[in-house]
Amino acid sequence: MTQKTALLLLDLQNEMVDPKGKVGGGGLAKAAADRNVLTNARYALDRARAAGTDVVHVRLGFRADYLDALSVAPRISKMKEHGAAVLGTWGCEFPEIVAALPGELVITKQCVSPFFNTGLLSWLQHRGIERLVFGGVATNLVVEMTARVADDAGFALTVLEDCCASPNPVWHAFSVENILPMFATVSNTKAVFG
Repeated sequence: MTQKTALLLLDLQNEMVDPKGKVGGGGLAKAAADRNVLTNARYALDRARAAGTDVVHVRLGFRADYLDALSVAPRISKMKEHGAAVLGTWGCEFPEIVAALPGELVITKQCVSPFFNTGLLSWLQHRGIERLVFGGVATNLVVEMTARVADDAGFALTVLEDCCASPNPVWHAFSVENILPMFATVSNTKAVFG
């Protein structure tokens, strides 16, 4: 990788990727398991760490009273109703297989975009990052949003398709085949990391 690169893992937290998660239990965790998302993400993590590549873990997390949830979308109402993604709870922690190591940045967001109201963009620019390699759940939400915003910010982008999943496989396929290629190279962990 000739450009200075960062690996971003998006919303691979218990709430989303564990069947006991309040979001994951609705089908996202099964889709992630069927696609081996966590195993593939761990492979990417191991290779990135060995190469000295910057790693960023992004998660969704709210105050217990949700005063920091600005969106009025139906999906947020459902999260509030079920008490999902509350900071300080198991749902906001990362599964051990993809847990952050000391020295790796953890970004907590309250919306789809990892760039809105977080320090992520400034951190990446300060580090001289030119290329983002990323994957996560859900493909049609955080992965697409990351591609759109990061492209606008001038980053070269690679999506690790085998580190992505949506609760509906049609949404995943549509995103990977029709949306993401407009912004990024769509690839996989073995092709990118060897």
